[in-house]
This record gives sequence, C-alpha cells and structure tokens, in this order.
Amino acid sequence: MSRQVNPAPHACRGFTLIELIIGLVVLGVGVTAFLNLIITTTQHSADPMNQQQAHAIAQAYMEEVLAQPFCDPDFSTTCQASCTSATACAACNIAEGARSNYDAVCDYNGLSDATGARDFNGGLIGGLGAYNVNVAVDDSAVTLSGLSSASGELVEVTVTVTHDTQTGINDVLRAYKINY
Repeated sequence: MSRQVNPAPHACRGFTLIELIIGLVVLGVGVTAFLNLIITTTQHSADPMNQQQAHAIAQAYMEEVLAQPFCDPDFSTTCQASCTSATACAACNIAEGARSNYDAVCDYNGLSDATGARDFNGGLIGGLGAYNVNVAVDDSAVTLSGLSSASGELVEVTVTVTHDTQTGINDVLRAYKINY
C-alpha cells in the first residue's frame, strides 16, 4: 500500500490579494489599449473614401468648367480674332445667372456650392450634401510659358472641395484654360 504524502501547506496556497490586483490592473491596461486602437481605427475607416469622393467631385467640377469655351459667346463670336486682351474677351465679368446658362469658363468664377455638390442644372446630388465646392477663375496676372492672362491667352481655374464634418478633407485642383 502506498502512502499519500500531503504537500507542505505553503505550497498549496494561491495568489495573494496584491498579486491578484496587479494582474487585473495589467490586464485592464492591455484591454483598454486594444479597445482604444479598435475605436480609433473604426472612427477613421471612412476617411479615405470621403477623401476620394472629394477628389472625384473636384475632378467633375473641373471637367465641367474646362469643357466650356474660353470666351463668352454672348460677348464675342470670333473669340480668337477679337481676344487680344482680357477685356476684349470679357474674361470674367459677364454674369449668366443660373448655372445651367453658363457658357464660358469665366462664368464659373465665384461659384460656391456650400450646401452640397450639384449637377450642371443646379440640382443637389444625393448623398453629397456634406461637401462644399468653390470655384475660382483667375484672369489677373496669370502667366504660363510666355502666355499671359493680360493678353487674353489663359486663365487659371481652381476648384476647392471641403467636407462639413471632416476637417482633414480639403481637395484643391488647379488647371489652366488656354485661348487657342
């Protein structure tokens, strides 16, 4: 018959209260750090999509602006022949009223869609109400490779798109429209 030996009483004891508290604190700090990482990642997971959307809006506006003729057809029907200065071209000083009536690049100067991206007819595009779009057409003192806005040869177009709630979104596109 074999005899069972009981271990010494000090070998059977568990954790002390201080060891248990330290273990819980270390575990709590680890879980808190992990959850903080998950929360931050989740909060900013849509940022790249919103930035890409802002860039797409800016590109769409820029394409719309650059597709228009350089000179206003209401002012000059022979743009290239009569456009030897910014004033002869009526570069940016004839207002067209509604956006659907815009028929020249400079009509877009000062366009501000602060309540969301809009289509050519001025209709709000669904789901894009948080984006603000501003267009500036500069026909003063712009030069590019020997061309000058003072002689009616070019204008600089700037499209800026921002977001209502995300301060990091500020997409700016610049392009030149040349009178050729």
